[in-house]
This record gives sequence, C-alpha cells and structure tokens, in this order.
Amino acid sequence: MPRSVRVVGAVLGAVVLGVGGGGCTPGELGGVRGEPGAAGVRDPLFPKLGNGGYDVRHYRLALDYDPASGRLVGTAEIVARADRELSAFNLDLHRLTVDEVTVDGEPATARRAGDELTIRPRDDIRRGADFRTVVRYSGLPRVVTDPDGSEEGWLRTGTGAVALGEPAGSAAWFPGNHHPSDKAAYELAVTVPKGVTAVSNGELVRESATGPDDTTYVWRTAEPMASYLATLVIGPYAITRAEAADGLPVVSAADTSVARATAGVAKRVPEFLEWAVGRFGPYPFSSAGVIAVPDGIAGYALETQNRPVVPAGMFDVPTVVHELAHQWYGNSVSPETWQDIWLNEGFATYAEWLWAEDREGVPAGDSFAAAYDDDANWAFPPAKPPSPAQLTEAPVYGRGAMVLHQVRRAIGDRDFFEMLRGWPAAHRHGNASTADFTAYAERVSGKDLGKVWDVWLYGDGRPALS
Repeated sequence: MPRSVRVVGAVLGAVVLGVGGGGCTPGELGGVRGEPGAAGVRDPLFPKLGNGGYDVRHYRLALDYDPASGRLVGTAEIVARADRELSAFNLDLHRLTVDEVTVDGEPATARRAGDELTIRPRDDIRRGADFRTVVRYSGLPRVVTDPDGSEEGWLRTGTGAVALGEPAGSAAWFPGNHHPSDKAAYELAVTVPKGVTAVSNGELVRESATGPDDTTYVWRTAEPMASYLATLVIGPYAITRAEAADGLPVVSAADTSVARATAGVAKRVPEFLEWAVGRFGPYPFSSAGVIAVPDGIAGYALETQNRPVVPAGMFDVPTVVHELAHQWYGNSVSPETWQDIWLNEGFATYAEWLWAEDREGVPAGDSFAAAYDDDANWAFPPAKPPSPAQLTEAPVYGRGAMVLHQVRRAIGDRDFFEMLRGWPAAHRHGNASTADFTAYAERVSGKDLGKVWDVWLYGDGRPALS
C-alpha cells in the first residue's frame, strides 16, 4: 500500500498568513496593552537569531517524513513562559509552509517575513504566564548554507536525512527560539517508512508500528538543550547499546554502510567517558553515545547532545574524545552568545591534548607547541571572531586551547584541574560568557590572570613565549 502523508489544512479563521510586515506594533488592535517580543536577541555575530519576550520550557515535535519524496509534515507544540506582557511574539522557521497556528488552544494569526514567523494570539499573554503554541507545518526542508560555506539544516540523503543545526540550521525543520541562550527539554516523535530507523537526542522511549507501512520512534531529552544541538538522523541505522562504568546507558547508532568501519572506536565510548568523568566531573546527561554517518553528508563532526554526529572518515579517537568533551563544555555549559564559542571549542580541543597526555604519553606542552607553530591559529583572537564566516576557524580551537594551557601554567595543575571540574558544575545546564569564565578562573586560583587574557585571549598576533 502506498504510504500516505496527511497534510494539515488551515482552518478558516485560525491563521492568517502573508509575506512582509512581520512585526506587530502595540495598539494595532484596540485594547492591546502588551508589546511584541523582539525578532532577534542581538547576538554580536548573528543579531537576527533567536527571539525576545519569552523563555521556551519544552518542545514536543511530531514529524512524518517520506524519504522518497523528501516531504516533511510536522506539528510543533512549544511551551514557553512570557518574561513580559506580550501582544505578539516570533519564532524562527526556514522556508517551510505554516498551515495552522494556535496559542493556548485559540486560533492565532501569523505572518511570515523571511525566517521570522510573527504570531499574534487572540489575547495578550500575561508576564510570567506559561503559554502553549502549536504550529502545524509542511514542505520540503532545506539545506542552510552558513557564512563560511558549510552546510547544515536538513541534509537529505539517498536513504533518509541528517539534521544538523550549528548555528542556525534547526530552523530548517522545526519552529523555535533558535539561539543557544534559550534551552529547553524536548520530545520528538518521528514517523518513517517501515524498515527505516530514526535516531535523535536523549532516550528512545518508544518504537512502535503505526500502520502496516510505518514505524514511529519517540525520543525524549529531559535535560535542557540548545536547539542547535538537536539532531535527527533517518535511514538504515543500526542501534547498539552498552553501559559506562557507572551504569550510564551508552546508545550509539551507525549507518549500516559504515557500521563495521566505525565499530572499533564506537565500542570505546564507555572508556572515553570514564576518563572524561575523572577529568571533568560527573557526566551531565542521562545517556551518551555517538552517531556514525556516511561521508559526503556534512564535512564536519558536531557535538549534538547525548550523541555526537561524526562522519565515518573522521571517526577516530581524537575527534570522538573532542565531541564527547563538548557534553560538558558547550552542551551543559552553553555559550551566552556565539562570540563565546571558544569556550566550547577551546575546552574540547584541550580535552584532546589531555587525552594524549594521560593515555598516549604526549605532554600537553608538546600539543601547545605544535599549535603555537601553526600560523592559522593567529588570524584573530579566540574571544573575538571578526565575522560569522570565521566562527569555526582555527583560532577558536587551537588558540582557545592555548589560552587554557597558559592558565594551567599560571595557576598550577591543582587549581587548573579543580577549575576544569568546577566550571561545568557551576553552570550546569545553563549559559556562560567569556567574562563569566575569566572571573571564575581568577576566583578559583586567587590570582590576577589579566596578562593571560590580554595577551592570549584578546591580543593580536603571536606573542613571544616567556
């Protein structure tokens, strides 16, 4: 029997869609007291990402995907709390067609302007009130090309798709507040043809036949997650299960075409986690793992929460250690703005150096020296990426790790390793800025580290070694 896809039509009077004029002004309708939430959070590098006026608490996504046609039909239920009285608010959504919108069960109007979906509820939303928005949408989700030329969003494959979101790609497959400063819990139910597997973040709470031709997978992420860390892979994936030393579930997946080639490193994930817990403190989530995807889909690995996505050609020990370290640095402690991304990548790169030091006999000082000699690391200071196109260039990684090594030299190993454990504990499941980190390092060590920050974190050019 052909697989059917249900298209949800707009209910007359429930939603008004248009182009342009995405904003609403106070007083546009009589008796309005609230104000519209901001379309963007004024991120230094991506000012249009995210939205103001509310804090998302939970996403519940129901998706129906047909790999043959590439068509996605979705329902997003978004529970949020207003931090001001709202007459309207925005969600980020890329190119998909909105069929119906309700707020607290009542029809709402919606307007499109680029990737901004402006929603006006029937009544103002009170400050401090929780409210539930339901968006029904459909279409062919798109690839998003980043300023640096890399691709994210919805990456369609011959057998399914891979969804990746750093920094803005998650808007290609669900509406939301797509900035790392607004983290939330997730539940994702995805229906795919029988014989196709869907893997996401968190825990698989149900796998069930939903008709003779379909299977629905339900994944739940209880801990807060930034939307760019959400992932969904669809295709011929084999799921394997193991446990870390402390009983933590380790649930990994691999496309069957690369499962054998990646199995050796994947089986070592419990070993990597045991080491990381010793260095970085308690693992911050309720499960772990890794996802191996074929080459040619994305030219990079990404630290998607619980289980990073890694192409087969990059599936080696340093890369997997790097991405697992992100679960502490970047995922649990997420950047306040995208300008703070060195706090993600510098820590994860230093984790590679520490693994090499602890397990391979390569002192971190040798890794520092190699990074110091690499001209690419001196293009700009790690705390000041000059443009979105340079968000993930070498200084954010290599020079970011060098900053940490200089801190280690300045404060000594005892205080340094206390800092490595204390930093993710202090900001567990939250956000932090570069200023938060520099203040924390000085508080832990009791030392003025201004020279380190001035020269290594913010300084121009390659400094002389003292």
